[in-house]
Amino acid sequence: MDKVCEVSCLIPFYNEGERLFSVLETVTQVEDIAKIVCIDDGSEDDNYRIIQERWPQISVVRQENQGKTGAIKRGLAEVDSEYVLMMDADLQNIQLDELQRIVAAVRQGCDADMVIFRRLYAEWFVKMNRGDVLLSGERIIRREDLTEILKEPVEGFQLEVAINEYMQQHRKRVRWVPWSATNTYKMDKRGPLEGFWKDFQMYADILLYVGLKSYFRQVATFARKPLRLRSRQPFYKRFRNAYQTSSTGRTVTG
Repeated sequence: MDKVCEVSCLIPFYNEGERLFSVLETVTQVEDIAKIVCIDDGSEDDNYRIIQERWPQISVVRQENQGKTGAIKRGLAEVDSEYVLMMDADLQNIQLDELQRIVAAVRQGCDADMVIFRRLYAEWFVKMNRGDVLLSGERIIRREDLTEILKEPVEGFQLEVAINEYMQQHRKRVRWVPWSATNTYKMDKRGPLEGFWKDFQMYADILLYVGLKSYFRQVATFARKPLRLRSRQPFYKRFRNAYQTSSTGRTVTG
């Protein structure tokens, strides 16, 4: 009998308001997720109480504000599954069927060390430098690899590129899957001035961590292939109907 790999989910959040609840409405319906851990990274609201009341099956941990990396590290201590699903708390348009299929494929296949959710509806300026893959906050990674990555001095907005760098240097098998959800841009959450400054800080953090040479290497060579199932058919072909948007007429083909 084929091995089934457990997948737990970590969702760090900081003052996300109703956006967080929208994410949890979908994630809690995925039966194949073994455990969901929400990490309140010093929020000023009482969302943690609402989560405990509305979704008692979710584990909620709280800490003083330490940023996304610190929150993920705190949440990782709460799970022991082979794989960890990292989810951002500000996502929009999450498709339940899509998420279920991705999690089920990892549980039943276990033929990749990390699967990145490629944000197919990201803006053009994000796709221009492959940010739809390289900076995607949604990914399923082996817990042992994430544990090793978090031993390094990773700070601020460096987490995703730090994960990429580790996986590439250690020749890990990394694949992408199509993902129709979108994130909420910082300018929408914080206003144009503060949002622009946060975006500037993000790219400064990224370049500070990996340097220009390694960053462009990631852009050119990292995670270029889609996840393939044992049938040898490209994963994205199974979901082509999920990436049609009736309002725009767009069809994503991979």
